[in-house]
Amino acid sequence: MAAAFAVGSLCFLVASVAAQWASSPRPAIGVTFFAGSLLFTAAAYLQYSETVDVPREHVPRARRLRLRPASWEPQRIDWLASAVQLAGTLLFNVSTFLAMQHGLDARQTDLRVWAPDAAGSVCFLVASALAYAEVCHRWWCVRRRSLSWWIVALNLLGSIAFGVAAIASLVEPSSDVMVNVRIANAGTSIGAVCFLAGALLLPREAAAERESSVSGEAG
Repeated sequence: MAAAFAVGSLCFLVASVAAQWASSPRPAIGVTFFAGSLLFTAAAYLQYSETVDVPREHVPRARRLRLRPASWEPQRIDWLASAVQLAGTLLFNVSTFLAMQHGLDARQTDLRVWAPDAAGSVCFLVASALAYAEVCHRWWCVRRRSLSWWIVALNLLGSIAFGVAAIASLVEPSSDVMVNVRIANAGTSIGAVCFLAGALLLPREAAAERESSVSGEAG
């Protein structure tokens, strides 16, 4: 999961930096964005699956050992966060795939590319805010010594940057160009760096949780 998030973030970072300096649209840039979105979806589903299969005390042991592909548990904040994030990655799949099409006018671009991208960015922002609230047990806190806090904080910052990029990437029908190409690419780059940093911390968080679990069992 961490590897998929990290490589997906790297794809978005490379593609957005390349787009910033490219004099004209390059097919390789669109393909890189699309590949990154697929990796995001793979990672998001692994995270969702992990949330679905988390052990529950009230469930019989035989049922707890069974892996489930999906569930419906909107009363759980962790489930909501992972489900909304997964939905966001699917919207990014649509957006980045359709962005590779040529000959779209401003209206078509806004409808087919920008709209799912904006909706996906909203999903990421909501999911990140929920994950942050889960770690903090409220909507705001600062816990600099907590790896979990750093991960959700970085993801929240990345989601905000993706949101800014989405706003700036709206194509104006009057000029047939984005509101601000540089801000769109910069926001995507900053968001990708934040997601990459958060992904790289995931293995350390998992190792710390294993050590804590072993220490607890030994005690």
